[in-house]
Amino acid sequence: MAHIPVNHPLRPVYRTIAGLTGLYVLIFGIAGTVATWGDSLFARDDVWVLGLRTNLAFSISSIVYGGLILIGAIIGGRAGHLANLTIAVVFMVTGLLMMALLQTDANFLNFSMSTVIVSLIFGLVFLATGLYDKVGPAEAAGDEERYRRGAHRPAERARR
Repeated sequence: MAHIPVNHPLRPVYRTIAGLTGLYVLIFGIAGTVATWGDSLFARDDVWVLGLRTNLAFSISSIVYGGLILIGAIIGGRAGHLANLTIAVVFMVTGLLMMALLQTDANFLNFSMSTVIVSLIFGLVFLATGLYDKVGPAEAAGDEERYRRGAHRPAERARR
């Protein structure tokens, strides 16, 4: 995968962005759990927390995923890279699934359209941070840099 940068110089910035987004998800989950405590797990009530509609199940899952994101951002390295990519897929698939179920009784996480949009945006944030925080040995980063600069095409350079 030569198009995924290895040891990108802005890797700490991307880890910080992922960590801050994960912190928001964690705070949302905690606030949502407090607001929906005592309701049924999959209630379809009109409970809004930090601009997003929620229920107890969605709040608890937000605590779990927010914690995983923060742990991945703190640990970094390969674990953080894989955590961000995995969480990105989870957020985007959940957003698309909940958008399909939005106006039905199967909307078990009590999503609104704004929650779907935020889920998809967070999925893209985690995808970007996951792609740019890939860690590898220095020689792998050097190989990738040479590949990007065209060193893999010696026949073309000889013709010029």
